[in-house]
Amino acid sequence: MKQFFFFSLLLFLQFPGFAQKTGKAERAILAIMDAQEKAWNQGNLEAFMAGYWQSDSLKFIGSRGLTYGWQQTLANYKKGYPDQETMGQLKFTILSVDVLSRKSAFVIGQWHLTRKAGDVGGHFTLLWKKIGGKWRIVADHSS
Repeated sequence: MKQFFFFSLLLFLQFPGFAQKTGKAERAILAIMDAQEKAWNQGNLEAFMAGYWQSDSLKFIGSRGLTYGWQQTLANYKKGYPDQETMGQLKFTILSVDVLSRKSAFVIGQWHLTRKAGDVGGHFTLLWKKIGGKWRIVADHSS
């Protein structure tokens, strides 16, 4: 019985620490997404891509299927959005942020572009991992 009580107490004492780190992780992720939104709205795709894992293993799933790699994802963005007018003004609406562990999180949200050519938008799911001490998107499914 003493072991059970000790284990329960230890688990309880650890939970607030994880909750604090969860809040810190969520704030860090949302700050990156805010910077991405600002970079997009300034027409700076390279700065927008700073939130992504700069690796050939990055996964982006869009209307054309699965793309691998940071460089290819950037090239696809440049092809689809060749100028600031086409890019329009981006607005993210975050629906949920689930910090799964100290090194992974899952974000669901909506994106909306306001453009002269016509507004477009959709939903996204992002898998985040903490790599080298920094939160990075490792998989993006946008539709």
